[in-house]
Amino acid sequence: MSIEPRIAGKRVIVCAGSGGVGKTTTSAALAMGLAARGRKVAVVTIDPARRLADSLGLDELGNEPRLVDPARFAGHGIEITGELWAMMLDPKHTFDDLIAQLAPDEKARDEVLENRIYQELSGAVAGSQEFTAIAKLYELDRSGAFDVLVLDTPPSRNALDFLDAPDRLTSFLEGRALRVFLTGPTGLAAKVVGRGTSVVFSVLKRVTGVDLLTDLSVFFRALGGLLDGFRERAAGVKALLADPATTFLIVTSPEREPVEEAIFFAAKLAEAHLPFGGLIVNRVTPAEGLDAEPEAVVAELTGELGADLARKVAATYRDARALAQRDTAAIARLRREIGDEQPLLIPQLGGDVHDVDGLVRVHEHLFGPAG
Repeated sequence: MSIEPRIAGKRVIVCAGSGGVGKTTTSAALAMGLAARGRKVAVVTIDPARRLADSLGLDELGNEPRLVDPARFAGHGIEITGELWAMMLDPKHTFDDLIAQLAPDEKARDEVLENRIYQELSGAVAGSQEFTAIAKLYELDRSGAFDVLVLDTPPSRNALDFLDAPDRLTSFLEGRALRVFLTGPTGLAAKVVGRGTSVVFSVLKRVTGVDLLTDLSVFFRALGGLLDGFRERAAGVKALLADPATTFLIVTSPEREPVEEAIFFAAKLAEAHLPFGGLIVNRVTPAEGLDAEPEAVVAELTGELGADLARKVAATYRDARALAQRDTAAIARLRREIGDEQPLLIPQLGGDVHDVDGLVRVHEHLFGPAG
């Protein structure tokens, strides 16, 4: 079995799922496999743990795509005939870039970026990695510089955070509180708010020396000029996610919690009418060769190894068998709940994937031995 038929003709591949299930490794192996088939591919990760950089043998990755030298793969059983680019998302930097792109002129851009309120708030907003990740994806797609983009999504426990990111940002920008700041309260509210806030802000200014009221006024006035741009960007991002050339791959492991999240995320994809491309289950313990009962293993090995050693071997065998049975049951449930009859199964490999050799092994399971 190969992933190739499921991603044929796709321009954007989104690898989604809970944290710690191997999404970054899967994304890197997918991108590497496509680059080995002559495509120009960029893989985007938000993983701050440097797994992508380490597995590709790079010292560091920045907020712009960096070409991976094909020579790094020489002698590892794979030849890169296309181009493989990689980047690690910097949420704050990406959000600043977005402000710069949407600002009508340099004066408006500088007013926002240099504003103290923005500098504090942007960290919190950019901390919503879901929005900045897809904002970067949208930017790269519009550039037309790559044949395929592979996105390693944030390790969010709530899949809705990713799917709802455009709506949540525009809801914040169009919210009542923001409108009050932009247009000002009226009537009695204006008198109460005006008197109360002026007292508070004047005290703050005397104590801290910071003119917070002026900073707030400048910030919200400048932000108001960007609202239309944010709305258009959010609409563009939603259209990209629903595009027929986009596909979502759900990555999971057989453990209980990731399985629950994978099922939940698949349901949300269907509800949002977003394109589901397939299920990838990492770290599966194969059941082949584990049919015998542990007692039979003891009986068979006692003559050759002695009773004590045979019982220890059987205990290890029993643990492996229990894991295989758990994984078999988990995969059956995933098939039933998600409706993917043939998920791609990647067996538990010996140790973490932290180099090109490890990526090549994952790639072989994704694309098949003929790939």
